[in-house]
Amino acid sequence: MTRKLPAERFAAKVNPAGPLPLIRGVIGPCHLWEGSTNAAGYGTFWAGQSVKAHRFAYEQARGPIPTGLELDHRCRQRACVRVSHLDAVTHRVNILRSSNHVAHRAAVTQCPAGHPYDAANTYRAPNGTRKCRACNATRTRNTRAIKREAQLAAVTPLHPRTDPTLERAA
Repeated sequence: MTRKLPAERFAAKVNPAGPLPLIRGVIGPCHLWEGSTNAAGYGTFWAGQSVKAHRFAYEQARGPIPTGLELDHRCRQRACVRVSHLDAVTHRVNILRSSNHVAHRAAVTQCPAGHPYDAANTYRAPNGTRKCRACNATRTRNTRAIKREAQLAAVTPLHPRTDPTLERAA
């Protein structure tokens, strides 16, 4: 009995009649991996060692993935192994293309008050988040004004004084 080549075994586990992606610019149906998957939903394939199915498909079609890059599923389908749906991009680009909270926050161009997040008006807080300088200045001015008003407020005496004319009359 002759052993099948990895490419033949791989092709037997691909369903080319997958769903059409809803992402603009991604053409054709997904080729879904019907073999084993890991906990995150990516296909796994044995080719002398365990490899991710989409990485195997990309490397068979286009060669090795360039150093420092990772594959992005443009169709947002982790089980897809269609090479035209895969892009070799940096980790930052991969994250910003996704639909997670990091990508949503990075896409925001102005603070809630409407000030732009640009180089002159933005600083990074110690926890790495973006902060608006204009809003911070307004908040600081308001806090100082409240403290100043509290210091300048009339001091109420401990023992109220009576009118001196009333004291003489009594």
